[in-house]
Amino acid sequence: MWSTAHENQFVIFISLFIFSYLAASLNFSIILFRFSGKSDPRSRFSKNAGATNVYRQAGLWYALIVLILDMGRGMGIVLLSGCFLREDLVPVVGLGLVLGNSFPCFHHFQGGKGVATWLGFTAGIAPVYAGISVLVWIGIYMVCKTPFISSFAMILILSMGIMIHLEWAPFSVAGSLSTLTLIYFNHRSNVTAWRHGSGHHNGT
Repeated sequence: MWSTAHENQFVIFISLFIFSYLAASLNFSIILFRFSGKSDPRSRFSKNAGATNVYRQAGLWYALIVLILDMGRGMGIVLLSGCFLREDLVPVVGLGLVLGNSFPCFHHFQGGKGVATWLGFTAGIAPVYAGISVLVWIGIYMVCKTPFISSFAMILILSMGIMIHLEWAPFSVAGSLSTLTLIYFNHRSNVTAWRHGSGHHNGT
């Protein structure tokens, strides 16, 4: 039987997972566009609410605002989770965060792809790997000019960074690999368009 401490950790973990999902379901780009009188960011180009699509529609400053808010929320969830959970359980809470960003219950379950959210989350756990992933993203983008390919490399580094930082603890591996898979799944339309030579594959 579980001890009281294990039961408490389980209850806290479930509560934080749900809270993270709900927090990320408040999509900053959709809300920002709505209050500024712009059309839904999901209505054009790659039809998602991510920072790259925001950049295409509203320019650099809007994209930076969304990026900073998404990353800040991710870091905030890490700090909150770290106060109550064992360190190896925190990456699984991150999965709830990316699920909320991808399938927000407050926006008809159509959101972003989770890249900026996972970047901010990882920065709160393994900041060195987050920094490396940004440099790799920039380097790959300068060569191929395709954001989703750069994002694939970034997400791989972020997930590996968390697992390495937490010394391959089973829960951290499960949470990181699940999130990696989810974000790759969110880019399936980009991969399909790229394979068919469509000009719409550049979205992230």
